Amino acid sequence: MAVIGIDTNPHQSQTREPGWLRRSGRVVSDIFHTPLGGIGITLVVLILVVAVFAQWIAPYNPTAISVKERLAGPSFTHLLGTDQLGRDLFSRVIVGTQTAMMVAISALSIALVAALPLGLIAGYGPRWLDAALILVFDSLSSLPMIMLGLAIVVLLGPGIPTVILVIVLYSVPSYARLVRTQTLSLKSRDFIKAEQAMNASTPRILFNHLLPNVIGPLLILACLDISTVITLEAGLSFLGLGVKPQVPSWGNILSDGFSVIRSTALPVIAGGAPLILATIGFTFFGEALRDALDPKLARERKP
Repeated sequence: MAVIGIDTNPHQSQTREPGWLRRSGRVVSDIFHTPLGGIGITLVVLILVVAVFAQWIAPYNPTAISVKERLAGPSFTHLLGTDQLGRDLFSRVIVGTQTAMMVAISALSIALVAALPLGLIAGYGPRWLDAALILVFDSLSSLPMIMLGLAIVVLLGPGIPTVILVIVLYSVPSYARLVRTQTLSLKSRDFIKAEQAMNASTPRILFNHLLPNVIGPLLILACLDISTVITLEAGLSFLGLGVKPQVPSWGNILSDGFSVIRSTALPVIAGGAPLILATIGFTFFGEALRDALDPKLARERKP
């Protein structure tokens, strides 16, 4: 006698894992299976944890001055020693991590939000509008970043908002160009032509079909650019064009360290080491993420 309505397949379950969760797990697994990707994601997670919990990790107030302890060497009291004002270097490096990540994430988020619609409009809109936007992108890209930073600092004064504005103006043209290139490639595809044949509205085509296909490469580029943005923020701060001198940042630590480098190189090392680690971490992570999301590279890895 046949039994009807009973599922005898042991591999099936009542609830299925969401597709996005399976894809995310596969991407993370692919990243960890590459040595450089594992190093990158470990450093990135460590930097993010330090940035989030900086106020609890730092043993001292990073701006507290103690003239009696100026230029002290490493000890159990001060793990990395102190600077020329007696401020604890370890605390300044930890809080500087928070400053670097806050600036990088804020600036790149604003740049992505601005570049997405500009790139979509340039790639899908009329040719005259595309030419006008390309002229704007080229004009911004041709400006020397240091001169642009100087001009904005003169107008607005140094500070975190000024650094974010400089980074946004530096990043938007390249991101918008990437979105434009992807849009130009996609709008000639059959599924876009089918939507146009069915008289689909332009916003529907842009946001329902083009946007999901261009955002992946854009996020990968932004991840690769985090290390560049962190270095740019540190460079501007080192030159006095970035965050204010009293704000703990890696660039300010380097700037203060170079003023006393003949007495001790420890502040320079304390400010430079996290920059190197952040650059290595985000570069390795971005490269591994690109490889994991690129279907061509994924097929090449299969035996």
